[in-house]
Amino acid sequence: MNKSELIQTLAEKIKISDDEASLIVDSFFDSMRDAMLHGDRIEIRGFGSFKIKQYESYVGRNPKTGELVQVKPKKMPLFKAGKGLLDDLNS
Repeated sequence: MNKSELIQTLAEKIKISDDEASLIVDSFFDSMRDAMLHGDRIEIRGFGSFKIKQYESYVGRNPKTGELVQVKPKKMPLFKAGKGLLDDLNS
């Protein structure tokens, strides 16, 4: 499911216009992004949680040339499925 399909599904499910559903979905994702930018963890009970993992700088290798390269530190978002979602997927 992509974002436009999510908007369409929401609009149909609660009987609102596509524009209103788009505003809701955009607001939801904006709020999640803002929380993660501030270093907050997001937990949606029964679905899962999102957090940011900090990776330190390290020396890697270019697979094409074999040359050593310095990889800069970075942050990556991680998702961990909640028990409810895992139970639904495995039932």
